[in-house]
Amino acid sequence: MKNFLDLIKDCLSDIKEIMPWDLEERLQENPDLLLVDVREPDEFAAMHIEGSLNVPRGILESACDWDYEETVPELVRARDREVVVVCRSGYRSVLAAHSMTVLGYKDVASLQTGLRGWKDYEQPLVDGDGNSVDLDEADRYFTPRLRPEQMRPAA
Repeated sequence: MKNFLDLIKDCLSDIKEIMPWDLEERLQENPDLLLVDVREPDEFAAMHIEGSLNVPRGILESACDWDYEETVPELVRARDREVVVVCRSGYRSVLAAHSMTVLGYKDVASLQTGLRGWKDYEQPLVDGDGNSVDLDEADRYFTPRLRPEQMRPAA
């Protein structure tokens, strides 16, 4: 039986990943690069990379095409643009980059380590109002908070 990480590994053979320092360089070299943040709206409002487009993972595929309530025109038109997909840890972005590749996007990458890695690389984050987020506060945000019922049962 496969688990979540097995699914991620299966998708990695079809997509490319870049590290936070590579994204910093790509943003400087390509002002047309589209950052797609696939986290949920409340996660995005808490903090994100300035200029990124929030398209939650749950609606991504329909957001990438015309004629759906979820259609995001900028995203539909981005099939030939350089696109970097981001999430919190770099897992949802792998799944999203894989979907976008299947849908015909030509230059898609996933941010390996996600926003957590971007923060660890001491790159800026903003909140939903565009205000800078304190990186110490971001540390607390990125700390996992598993409830007991979410833990694997003892054998």
